[in-house]
Amino acid sequence: MSTFRTFDAARAESVTTPPDPPAGRRRSRTLRGERSAAAWMISPAILLFMVFLIIPIILAFGLAFTDTRLISPRPGQFIGLDNFAYLFTDPVFWASVRNTFYFALVVVPVQAGFALILALLVNAKVRGTNFFRTVYFLPVVTSMVVVSLLWRFMYEKDGLINQVLGTLSFGTYTPIDWLNDPVWALPAIMFMSIWQGVAFHMVIWLSGLQTIPAELYEASEIDGASRRQQFLYVTWPGLRQTATLILVTITIAAFSLFTQIAVMTQGGPLDSTTTVVYQAVRTGYQQLQTGLASAISLVFFVMVLIVSGIQRYLTRERS
Repeated sequence: MSTFRTFDAARAESVTTPPDPPAGRRRSRTLRGERSAAAWMISPAILLFMVFLIIPIILAFGLAFTDTRLISPRPGQFIGLDNFAYLFTDPVFWASVRNTFYFALVVVPVQAGFALILALLVNAKVRGTNFFRTVYFLPVVTSMVVVSLLWRFMYEKDGLINQVLGTLSFGTYTPIDWLNDPVWALPAIMFMSIWQGVAFHMVIWLSGLQTIPAELYEASEIDGASRRQQFLYVTWPGLRQTATLILVTITIAAFSLFTQIAVMTQGGPLDSTTTVVYQAVRTGYQQLQTGLASAISLVFFVMVLIVSGIQRYLTRERS
């Protein structure tokens, strides 16, 4: 028995345990595993991004130079710049460009200004701020289609707005058919859009306000600065990056005006509310002119790129 035990012990000692891999090799294996897992997790997002954004953009660039139709037995042919030449002589297109810029020039500063005022009021340390934050933000979480439908009923000739104005004027007010009047249709949509979107940008302003150190306000109070001086020399410089973000986002949203037009006016009356995006959709899906709609989309892309670049240049930090 002792002989067998000695033999087993000797054989166990002769079996050497393989050495552990170096630390660098273990780290590289861990990194490869993490990268592989990250690639698998991000691949669905990349696929959706490619299918719904990158490929449509490439197709739009290509179709803009063809006469492709949405439903046609004849394949599209390359026509060069004919679509753009037609657009630049089309009065409806120029009306849509004018309406888009008019909407943006009014909505961007007014919405940003009201959002800043609301943010300053909500940021004040008074009772009930959480309640007002919720009330202000309710229109944002409501679907734009639902909001547009509600305001369309309110804007009717016998709707709520005319009834309120008639009551306040003691019967001397003449009701206006807001959405069927070429003069008032677009301003009415502007008012509704500002009301619906102002709370979203209020939250962005509010986040910027809360990043400003309280010590700066305390130091300014010790120096005897007024509320106006505190806003000009403490609050506004601290909101410079926030202001750039808000101006760019509101501008892009204003140029992309579509849902309100599609639900409330369908571009009328007399194309007084037609925008570039709405004309592109109408041209592509109602008139079935896919090539021309792609050309409109390409022009819209260039417009937004130029305006955003100008805004970014004007609001840049100057050394």
